[in-house]
Amino acid sequence: MTSKKSGIDQELIRDLAILLKETDLTEIEVEQDDLRIRVARGGSVAAPVHVTAPVTMPTPAAKAAEDAAAAPADPAKHPGVVPSPMVGTAYMSPAPGAKQFVSVGDSVKVGQTLMIVEAMKTMNQIPSPRAGKVIAMLVEDAQPVEYGEPLMIIE
Repeated sequence: MTSKKSGIDQELIRDLAILLKETDLTEIEVEQDDLRIRVARGGSVAAPVHVTAPVTMPTPAAKAAEDAAAAPADPAKHPGVVPSPMVGTAYMSPAPGAKQFVSVGDSVKVGQTLMIVEAMKTMNQIPSPRAGKVIAMLVEDAQPVEYGEPLMIIE
């Protein structure tokens, strides 16, 4: 399934990403003729390119203060942390201007959509790994996220 327009073999990229995950490597680079593909996770990554600019809703100061108070010193070590499963851009709602999937204080069920992470122009729903109450949102709408970065905390 090679893209004729760009000459990039997207299936090869997917296979490399799967291999990266299965082998617990952080980077793979393949070079063939004049094509070079590098797949990496974690570490620093250039900011993703966006075709459309999402509309963000203003966050009240009281909500920001509540989020800051509820977040532990190192959210990555909290037992209820929900980490990002991929590098991409986090969106809190299904469409610009729409109601957020979840907010601080909401009760969630296992499998309920918490947010979307866009990666390579694909919208990936992030399901809740556990039932509980959302006590902290650790990312903003339309914020770039890294693999493993804490997104929110559910207790």
